[in-house]
Amino acid sequence: MRWLAALTVALTVFVTPVAQAAEAGHYTGELADGATWVADVPGTWNGTIILYSHGFGPLQPQDAPDAATARQLLAEGYALVGSSYSGPSWWALGSAVDDQFGALAALESKIGTAKRTVAWGTSMGGLVSAREAEDSRIDGALTTCGLVAGALNLDNYQLDGEYALAHLLAPQQPVKLVRYGSQDEAAAAAATLTTVTSGAQATPAGRARIALAAARMNVPGWYTGDSPPRDYETQEAQQEQTLTEFVLGFVVTGRYQIELAAGGNSAFNRGVDYRALLRGSSHVAQVRALYQRAGLDLDADLAKLTRDADVTADPPAVATLARTSMPTGRLRVPELDVHTVADQLVPLEQENWYAGLVTAAGRGPLLRQAYVRGTGHCAFQPAETIAALHALEFRLDTGTWADRTTPERLNAAAGTGRYERFATPRLTGGLGEPGRR
Repeated sequence: MRWLAALTVALTVFVTPVAQAAEAGHYTGELADGATWVADVPGTWNGTIILYSHGFGPLQPQDAPDAATARQLLAEGYALVGSSYSGPSWWALGSAVDDQFGALAALESKIGTAKRTVAWGTSMGGLVSAREAEDSRIDGALTTCGLVAGALNLDNYQLDGEYALAHLLAPQQPVKLVRYGSQDEAAAAAATLTTVTSGAQATPAGRARIALAAARMNVPGWYTGDSPPRDYETQEAQQEQTLTEFVLGFVVTGRYQIELAAGGNSAFNRGVDYRALLRGSSHVAQVRALYQRAGLDLDADLAKLTRDADVTADPPAVATLARTSMPTGRLRVPELDVHTVADQLVPLEQENWYAGLVTAAGRGPLLRQAYVRGTGHCAFQPAETIAALHALEFRLDTGTWADRTTPERLNAAAGTGRYERFATPRLTGGLGEPGRR
């Protein structure tokens, strides 16, 4: 069939698509479940709708990741649409996919049926777009900084890190880690963990234990600066900054929102082997070196964590998140994932886990992953994600990825030079990973 792909490429080079007539402007509406939606349509529509899924936060409709990207997409002729989602919490995965398709249908009722629909998701919205890629109602998916390992993995490895901080840095100070009764209760736990972590940074022993907890949470050792630090001490200092400046406050309070959506706690550590978890971590050499320099017994700390772990999950909550908030890997359309190599909120390791899931489902040829040399969650330049969109469209036009997702081709298209080849480390602490079975 190579001749057919070649013929398709030739036709896409010489045939210019006919722009569709549609009434340009800004559209809003409300769906039956109370979700709202927003859309923007250019004066000359190219026939493609970008179905944009926003990340974790207030349930407000959004049809592009940022204003600059929206302007560029509209200038290139794309129509944009996205919903707010609906539900009892910001973790609105129970409704998000249906609400997104509802928003798409509402827009098409006004401007006509799209020739092509591309799902584009950011952060939590990247999990939404990955789930949409398991549905044939779209043509392709672009998942940026996506939470593609799903809620069950997220809740577990974050619990591992929070537990290590609480148990090793403040063993006499009770810190509630799950089953929050209110947002205020979660915020109080986040404040306590932040305070004890900040205080522990003053001693070698505290720094070693912070590094261990950061490894449990898959926190990268690059937070600030133009390039990643090479020495273990600076990596740990940047991990501590990451935890105390925003990650603990965000993820602990976020856990309450997930529990609210799930109807209980989905995370567990009873029976987890923390020695095995560390062996599988890309941070193991750093942790061992800092423990040695501090004169601490790493095996004793790991044994203590393993022995005292007693958090159990609520089966109904696990079932709810398994149904609403986990990908299956059974892609039905091509998907391109883009991630920064140092993402503090959605660690790069999630891409490794997701690739394994897609491959096990026999859909590996439909997935490509590309990496941007940079630090920060969703810290892309508009040109980088639009270059990725065009690479995905090449796959949709031709039936082949060819070389369009290589760093060289993406950098040529984006003009930033930040795409690079990167070997994604293994996710530690997730379901099915060593130490957690």
